[in-house]
Amino acid sequence: MKKKSSYFKTDIQAGVVVFLVALPLCLGIALASGAPLFAGIISGVIGGIVVGMLSSSQLSVTGPAAGLTAIVLAAISSLGNYETFLMAVVLAGVLQMLLGFAKAGTISNYFPSNVIEGMLTAIGVIIILKQLPHAIGYDVDNEGDFFFIEKGTGHNTFSSIIDAINYSHLGAISVTLVSLAILISFNKVAFLKNLKVVPGALVAVVTGILINEAYKASGSSLAISQDHLVNLPMPNSFNDFIGQFSLPNFGAIANPQVWIVAITIAVVASIETLLCIEASDKLDPLKRYTNTNRELFAQGTGNILSGLIGGIPMTSVIVRTSANINSGGRTKTATVAHGLLLLIAVLTIPTVLNKIPLACLAAILLMIGYKLASPSVFIHMWQNGKYQVIPFLVTVVAVVFTDLLKGVAIGLVVSVFFILRANLKLAYFFRKEEYHEGEVDHQTGTGSILFE
Repeated sequence: MKKKSSYFKTDIQAGVVVFLVALPLCLGIALASGAPLFAGIISGVIGGIVVGMLSSSQLSVTGPAAGLTAIVLAAISSLGNYETFLMAVVLAGVLQMLLGFAKAGTISNYFPSNVIEGMLTAIGVIIILKQLPHAIGYDVDNEGDFFFIEKGTGHNTFSSIIDAINYSHLGAISVTLVSLAILISFNKVAFLKNLKVVPGALVAVVTGILINEAYKASGSSLAISQDHLVNLPMPNSFNDFIGQFSLPNFGAIANPQVWIVAITIAVVASIETLLCIEASDKLDPLKRYTNTNRELFAQGTGNILSGLIGGIPMTSVIVRTSANINSGGRTKTATVAHGLLLLIAVLTIPTVLNKIPLACLAAILLMIGYKLASPSVFIHMWQNGKYQVIPFLVTVVAVVFTDLLKGVAIGLVVSVFFILRANLKLAYFFRKEEYHEGEVDHQTGTGSILFE
């Protein structure tokens, strides 16, 4: 195995790509959660730097998660104010650390591989479906909303795609097509594929900015408006910047509702994290194993820090993790780099970031989605037989049409059914014949047989 230092260049490249993907997701998830936009950035920075350093996973990327948006939105409303909610986030982090000490992470060993494969493929399908509207300039749905029934509008994924066709924007479409051409070229053209200086995603983003700025300068109707660009909060002074941080209401620790929210966040965030860790280990080209108990400890630490300074809760996230792996990330350097880039960029170049067309980022995510849900995955699972392919397909459909946790739960039920069904069919065969001492008796069987 290569030394970790030999992956430094590709890790930095992957960190840049994950940063570009994470930026709009952090903002979109915060917006969908009813939290301040900057709270998503706080969570992304801590998830990248702190959790990235503490985790034993070399590939997993942590940040605000779409699966928690409904919980966060309801919790902020029911608890009355954001500061009280932050106290629940801190307590959720403490509970996650306790789960790590209690070795609760070992439950991830019982997730069937066909369900994990189905989850990854479903995430790829969801990414593609959710990014198609952004790719043609229809940005009503927040980045980071991966639910089939969309929050707020009541529309579903398919109706949004149909609506998008009626509101498509030629400027956004042109940026998406150019970005896709660049990304495909960096994957297929030998010279560009071997170019280690700059990642294709960064070239696509810079090109997209330049194209849109040219449209604006020429007064073209193809110019993409600010509503369809990254929308990072812009503080007017240092005091305004500091004012974006919040402290938890420590006096709310005695509130039973705060504890209920904390337990809910801790359980859901831990399950999502374990699912992502299992998936990232499966995607790892170097086939490494992650200590899931240490991961829960790292996640708990991250949530405590996030809650203490005004961030929303975090989990290990499969979209950013798969972006990391597909972009060449091989060690936690990539994860930490993405967190540092988020921090540095927000502090130094927010104006430049707000020029990035969402269509560029949609192109990057479309490529990630395709790699997760490529036809070869379906062919591979089909070749494994019905006991593998049926739970896989059920998981894919269930995750796409519900959400991550419900879909995986449905997939687990179906997978367990087929495992039990297969075991019931297993048998051993014993042929009774006259037996003399010293002779060898042959028994044939499959599965587990106990001899006493």
